Amino acid sequence: MPEPRKRARRYDSAKTRTAVTAQFTHVRDGVARLTEEQSRLPTRLGEWTVRELAAHIALVLRSVVRGVAAPEPATRDAGLLDWPAATRRFATAVDEDTRELAEWADEAGGLTELYARTADELAEALEAPDERLIATRFGGMPLGDFLVTRTVELTVHTDDLNAATGLAVPHDRQALATCTRVLSDALALKAPGGSVELRVPPYAVVQCVEGPRHTRGTPPNVVETDPLTWVRLATGRTSWQEALSGARLHASGERADLAPWLPVLG
Repeated sequence: MPEPRKRARRYDSAKTRTAVTAQFTHVRDGVARLTEEQSRLPTRLGEWTVRELAAHIALVLRSVVRGVAAPEPATRDAGLLDWPAATRRFATAVDEDTRELAEWADEAGGLTELYARTADELAEALEAPDERLIATRFGGMPLGDFLVTRTVELTVHTDDLNAATGLAVPHDRQALATCTRVLSDALALKAPGGSVELRVPPYAVVQCVEGPRHTRGTPPNVVETDPLTWVRLATGRTSWQEALSGARLHASGERADLAPWLPVLG
């Protein structure tokens, strides 16, 4: 019997917009504290230094600005859960744009100036309604959905920045919650089924993986972890075995191995 169709999760527009702004503010405060030496440190993102990573975080929100400023697309080409799997296709273009923006920032007054301009332009762009279609790399997409994807980008790259620098930039609770839910739903889409229950308290519970469907009582296959560990697993920042070995992940049941479906972003 086919799995019942799951209803798409809905996100509160006001909370999403507040989360995007709050998380960018946290990062902006952290970037303002970077020393020249720290900006040259390596990151876990290939050849990017902290300088490129910081420029990319600004680029994440400048994509909102550009999308709103461009003519409205004629059609909606991408949905929220189409986005996680599509990101890998644009990795080369993202790398090029990031390096170009980092060079522009060097000439225009540095990362502090880049972040100030981005914050001002983002505030103006956020006056557009959620239903307004905007041009993105992935095609026409409602602004409301695209802003949800920005919480994922901001959360993931805040963690990257902290890992590289030790700045301890805080995670906005709503941004982390939204990111956790998007990546959990992306797993359920990639590995549809009801034989495994993924729990990421206090933000998300989803069922996934084909097999006998659980209906009541304690599920026979359970995976449980904390939000940041799940974000790292879902984006390839850590491996399944590393999370298990570090006691950051609990998996019980013969089907409770999600490694074959990870990462889900890219």
